[in-house]
Amino acid sequence: MKELGIYIHIPFCSSKCYYCDFVSFPHQDDKIDRYIDYLITEIKEYRELLKEYNVKTIFIGGGTPSYLEGKHIGRILEYIYKNLNVDTLEEVTIESNPETLNREKLKLYKEYGINRISIGVQSLNDYLLKAIGRTHTSMDFYRNFELTRNLDFKNINVDLMFGLPNQTIKDCEETLEKVVKLGVEHISYYSLILEEKTLMDKWYIEGKIKLPGEDIEREMYHFGINFLKNQGYKHYEISNFAKAGMECKHNLFYWQLKPYVGFGLAAHSNLNHKRFWNFNKFKDYYNRLGEKRLPIVEEENIDREMEVAEYLIMGLRLIEGINKNAFFNRFKIKAEDIYGDVFEKYKEQGLLYIDDECIRFTPRGLDLSNIVYVDLLP
Repeated sequence: MKELGIYIHIPFCSSKCYYCDFVSFPHQDDKIDRYIDYLITEIKEYRELLKEYNVKTIFIGGGTPSYLEGKHIGRILEYIYKNLNVDTLEEVTIESNPETLNREKLKLYKEYGINRISIGVQSLNDYLLKAIGRTHTSMDFYRNFELTRNLDFKNINVDLMFGLPNQTIKDCEETLEKVVKLGVEHISYYSLILEEKTLMDKWYIEGKIKLPGEDIEREMYHFGINFLKNQGYKHYEISNFAKAGMECKHNLFYWQLKPYVGFGLAAHSNLNHKRFWNFNKFKDYYNRLGEKRLPIVEEENIDREMEVAEYLIMGLRLIEGINKNAFFNRFKIKAEDIYGDVFEKYKEQGLLYIDDECIRFTPRGLDLSNIVYVDLLP
């Protein structure tokens, strides 16, 4: 049977961070019960389609899934466990905000088979947290991290951001040092991106906030890479670092272009050579499911040319890059026979490293990856 990753979108949260452009809605608790009912209805509509798949990973994202009571998460997972093939399920992740975790929820997560907790910390500088609209403090994180360990969670990810307004390299260093001391298994260390129509984008355009310059932002990134490597973390994807064997299995489904299906508002899927995504408004989502139809707003076929391009683009996010044999086994052609000129061009520019086994970015290539991606698009 084919392997499958599942994403579940929980669009509720306690407040909207100033940089957030995800489909999420603060303080709409009155909608939660109905949303869970319809989400389970959506999963039910997929049972026949997914009977030939083994679920390997489940990722519950948002929004802030930990904003919900534990029983809501339990309803979703129990339905999946009873109705889909989960005999070989390896990883169940839930995203969380430190202020919304507590012992009761974590105990329920454990009972429901969640074995990976992802905590959105972003920084351990309370001034910076307040500046980006985070409602938790560093002490909230420490308190709830200790809870997760006391309840024997052995796989914890911490999300950290750099390139924040008024942030310094010293700030990054101090946060990284504190997080590493805790012995977390996985760290996502990524740069702030100003998305259109967010508050921070508006403030930046109006000159109300100032971001670190490009050189400083890159210095923050490379400092993080070198520091985490020296602390025993493997840099396995552009923004992700893990202790040995603790890479995020779910995200590897995306980066290795394996099948995945998304449930919930605005969730995306990649299945059977099609990419499709759901409605992003409750009314449309509910109406479609009420008609016993999948709540898909749009879909597109992925032809062979696009699949090759996406496989290379996503695979190059991985530090080990593209394995040439794996590429050939999937597409029955050598990658160089399609993109030989592109590869040679960026190899000469020092952005790609190519040998008999792999194609991957050089350190400089990681910084300029978007230039290469443009030339890989069909």
